[in-house]
Amino acid sequence: MRLAAGRAGALGFLRELGETASNLWWQFFDWLAQVPFRQLVVTWVLAWLLALTPVLLPKQAFAFMLISCGLKVLAGGKRKAEIEARAAAAHAGTESMERRVVEAQMAALQAQVEPHFLFNTLALIGQLIETDPPQAARIHEHLIDYLRSTLPQMRARGGGTLGRQVALSRSYLAIMQARMKQRLAVSFDVPPELESAAFPPMMLQTLIENAIKHGLEPKIEGGRIDIRAHVDGATMQVEVQDDGIGFSRHAGDGVGLTNIRERLALLYGSRAELLIEAPAEGGCRACIRVPFAPDIFAKEKA
Repeated sequence: MRLAAGRAGALGFLRELGETASNLWWQFFDWLAQVPFRQLVVTWVLAWLLALTPVLLPKQAFAFMLISCGLKVLAGGKRKAEIEARAAAAHAGTESMERRVVEAQMAALQAQVEPHFLFNTLALIGQLIETDPPQAARIHEHLIDYLRSTLPQMRARGGGTLGRQVALSRSYLAIMQARMKQRLAVSFDVPPELESAAFPPMMLQTLIENAIKHGLEPKIEGGRIDIRAHVDGATMQVEVQDDGIGFSRHAGDGVGLTNIRERLALLYGSRAELLIEAPAEGGCRACIRVPFAPDIFAKEKA
């Protein structure tokens, strides 16, 4: 048994020795594949200097120089290409993972917005059922039309177009006008050629919601909202302006505006921004600036 154990130990040692030698060889081979010729020549000079000492024999130094040069010329290019291909595949995998993380973050941020309008509208219908049943029925019909046309857009992967977001906002404003009646006036100035331009979902409606909630609802006589869009060079600018009580710079962004800023940063980095301004005539103007990117297939996908 001792003899068998000794043989097994010797075989294990030889196997480990072989694996170590193989790993060292491939590390040396990979080094040869990637090292520039200039550094390889420096290594040859050092090997030749060592050959002048008892550390290394001239024949060994010459053999090293010959073998390394041959491997570098014959197999180095192929090995280097394999190493670079593996590195590129790993990098692509990392980018894919990062892209999935960004998509998950985008979905989480958008999920904060979607229920907001629905809950408010349902609460309004619940209130009007007791005080104004015909009005509750009208708003209920508007809500059904809104959900039928817009829920597929809200849940769809990828970005939307400005035209779809304008249609979404029109449906939303129809509900709000049914509620506020003469207290809410609306105008749209969006050129037809911009309707196919890429624009993130739900952002326009969030600005409109803010204008109504913080600008017009607190104002006894109500007011108006103007939605405009135009292109300035390579940038598309979408504005929502109201003549309400104005925007308090000390109030902070709130959930809706913070959501827009975070989504813009995830989608475009520093190429997009949200601007909040106080016009000289009063009220508030919110502006989203994004890279202008027409969707040439918008009509086919609509």
